[in-house]
Amino acid sequence: MHGWSALILAGGAGRRFGGGKLLASLAGQPVIRRVVEKVVAGRFAEVLVVTGADDNAIGSALRGLACRVIHAPDWAEGMAATLRSGVSAISPDSDGVCIFLGDMPLVPVDLCGTLIAAANGAGYAARPCAAGKPGHPVAFSRAAFSDLLTLTGDQGAAALLKQHPGKVAYCETDSGGVLFDIDTPGDLATAERAWNACATSATSESATSRGDLPKP
Repeated sequence: MHGWSALILAGGAGRRFGGGKLLASLAGQPVIRRVVEKVVAGRFAEVLVVTGADDNAIGSALRGLACRVIHAPDWAEGMAATLRSGVSAISPDSDGVCIFLGDMPLVPVDLCGTLIAAANGAGYAARPCAAGKPGHPVAFSRAAFSDLLTLTGDQGAAALLKQHPGKVAYCETDSGGVLFDIDTPGDLATAERAWNACATSATSESATSRGDLPKP
């Protein structure tokens, strides 16, 4: 991810969840920490997290991680406010940004290399698609930064992608993680089952490579 930034939006109040969504436990750690850990492991030039409703608590939950936490004072306006705050804080040397949502812990960060190459080729942005539906993260080249700063209200950047159809690439993937977000306690339970299954699989693969388990 050389030269590219990562921006994680974590400003919402999580009202459908009942509040405190990003601080809820996912396999023993807050949801937002699980997301940020994965993104940090992606080796971006920088990782920025934009907070809003639960600013202090999220900052505490991320203590020790290699990320920069930014508070959006106007977060109640909606997603556009957190986007503006985050984009404004990106390094002037950044070639582009991959935008993640703080409630999507199953997102495949390793897809970002493909998205970055596609965004550079298209000239504006790239987005993953699964089963015909657009997902996250979305990669924006620097050419899109000025447009991102003009967003207002409770909208993300989807409108910008529609305005530049000839400069946006869509990358097909079979990973459902590009679509899955946590809106309700039931979603959190689903995410925990998927997370634990992945952790068990990774542990088994590691043991097999060490010779502790036979190859399947």
